[in-house]
Amino acid sequence: MFVIPSNPRLRHKLARERERKRGASRAHSLSPSLTHSTTPDTDATGTAAMGSVSLKIGDGTARFRRATLCSSALHLIMLASVLTTNLFALYAFTSSPSSFSSRHSLDSGATADSRNISLISEHVAIIVREIESSQRRLHQIERELAGYDTFDPAKPSLPPDLKLFLARHPLPLGRDTRSGITEMVASVGHSCARSPAADLLTRYMSYKPAVPCPLDDPFLSQKLIAKACEPLPRRRCLSRPTVPVAASRLPFPQSLWSPGAKNPGAGVYGIDKQLWIKPGGKNDFLIDDVLALARGGIRIGFDIGGGAGNFAARMAERNVTIVTSTLEVGGKQMNEFIAARGLFPLFLSPAQRFPFYDSVFDLVHTMNAFDEGGAPALGQASRTEALEFLMFDIDRVLRPGGFFWLDNYLCAGDEQKRLVTRLMERLGYKKLKWVVGEKAEKSSSEKAQVYISAVLEKPVRG
Repeated sequence: MFVIPSNPRLRHKLARERERKRGASRAHSLSPSLTHSTTPDTDATGTAAMGSVSLKIGDGTARFRRATLCSSALHLIMLASVLTTNLFALYAFTSSPSSFSSRHSLDSGATADSRNISLISEHVAIIVREIESSQRRLHQIERELAGYDTFDPAKPSLPPDLKLFLARHPLPLGRDTRSGITEMVASVGHSCARSPAADLLTRYMSYKPAVPCPLDDPFLSQKLIAKACEPLPRRRCLSRPTVPVAASRLPFPQSLWSPGAKNPGAGVYGIDKQLWIKPGGKNDFLIDDVLALARGGIRIGFDIGGGAGNFAARMAERNVTIVTSTLEVGGKQMNEFIAARGLFPLFLSPAQRFPFYDSVFDLVHTMNAFDEGGAPALGQASRTEALEFLMFDIDRVLRPGGFFWLDNYLCAGDEQKRLVTRLMERLGYKKLKWVVGEKAEKSSSEKAQVYISAVLEKPVRG
């Protein structure tokens, strides 16, 4: 039970309060999800403060205030996100097929390129293998032609001692620390394996060990060397003297001109007491004149293709030691004759590398080595390569400042003369004596031939 106050203002206030409560309950029943502000302070028009929801009851409808700034920004963000999502979706739907096709084409192109590269690599590998196989076949053919691979110690046709000599022998203590080798290998010329040298080598090594060597052909070794089969293999048979041994021989130096052996010939191939003592022409140099150029600096020398050893004999009279290399000329035992004179013979062809250390000789002399130096290992001596190999080996064994004496070298023509001249200039030798002249033959019908005589000094190279 309510008591109605007598004050009109108070009654009006109470009435307004009851109307507000009834309006609030009616609004609550109309919109349960909305909540009103619990703030008691309202203005005269019945609106709530900013940030609240208020209802105005008068015409029976509910009205809300404008959205706040925060909600507007949120709406803009949501709208932007929706638009962005739609744009991305549109781009995905419109560009996906082309992108897929482009990626597919790129993948297909990459796959095709990789397949092409693989095919090219396979073809290149096949070509490389074919080239290597061809090179191996070519090298095999070259070795067979040269005789390297045809000299097989396992062949049943080889003599037993040749097989034994060619066998590799391991060192008893293993690897040698100085040389690095672990086994000893025999040194035999590879040309010995080629026909006809192979047949001659079989005959040469067919003997019974520890008995005298066969005498079927005393010049068999000479024939092998003439076919470039050097060095020859060692043998285990007893050698036989090929010339009768003199009952007595004179002591040195009388033996130089009376060796107690049969004179094998005349001139270079026998005893000749006039050579290098009396000049026979402008191309003939005298020994004393050449020794004067050295001023006593010549003590040991090498005579290539020295025949019977006359040059070594003349030098021995002047206290100069000469090693004479020679072959058996015309079936004559030149090496035994040189030894009988008390001189040093060397059974060696000019085509082989000289078995001496570098820079050991004060003098190297030759008369006909340039004619023989290229045969048979390098073909004709007139070939440039043959003369170069010979001359460079002469240069190797000659000491710096030593003399090279080219004695009456017969030139086959002007081209040969120019070849020899260019070779000496190429080596840088100093010309102490140089004479190019003609010698008339005994028969007047024959044309005079050109000879070169020279004494050259080896330069001191840095």
